[in-house]
Amino acid sequence: MSDYELMMNGNVKLGQKAPDFTAKSTTGEISLKNYLGKWVVLFSYLGDFNPVCTTEIIAFSRANTYFENENTKIIGLSVDSNSSHLAWLYEIYMKTGLTVPFPIIADRTSQIARTYGMFLQNDNCESASRSTFIIDDKGIVRAIFMYPDNIGRNISEILRTVNTLQIAEKNKKMVPANWMPYDPMIIMPPNTFEELQNRVRDGKQEKNSMSWYICFKHPENT
Repeated sequence: MSDYELMMNGNVKLGQKAPDFTAKSTTGEISLKNYLGKWVVLFSYLGDFNPVCTTEIIAFSRANTYFENENTKIIGLSVDSNSSHLAWLYEIYMKTGLTVPFPIIADRTSQIARTYGMFLQNDNCESASRSTFIIDDKGIVRAIFMYPDNIGRNISEILRTVNTLQIAEKNKKMVPANWMPYDPMIIMPPNTFEELQNRVRDGKQEKNSMSWYICFKHPENT
């Protein structure tokens, strides 16, 4: 699918190459391609000086070090002007002492928001929705979160998802519901009957299986 088709359809999906962009931000001009080798959390929000969005910016800022420890960069986006962003960030600084450590894009033409499908269906397109895209170090979209206007994001869950994706990839395993780092992971299910029989035998010996298709093992690479 071409960048033009993406822009018209807002059809970014999991497993797809994240569409590149170059944009003006609060830290200067940035391009997504320059983040290759890093994981990226790209999030949009309704607008500057919005009460829920303000709490999210503060929460992302306080968690930034934890994302950095996971080789992950945060990028914010709204359709407000760069001057509005700067005024808002300055007010946050004056009220909390926090300096927002990541760029916030001024998507004035809404091109990035449209490309990524950040607008709600039938929205008047005056503001982007509360969307979050997790992009891996190869530029592939690995997770997408969508929140309603009146509900703030759970930043801890976004961080957990980044960490989980990275550990699952390193260990070539899956994770169960409510998984947290260092919990047992799910071994990939067998693909042949011989593998199934071996899994049943190993499961009885190691006592790590619920059934032939769901067996657990602690991560080796974190």
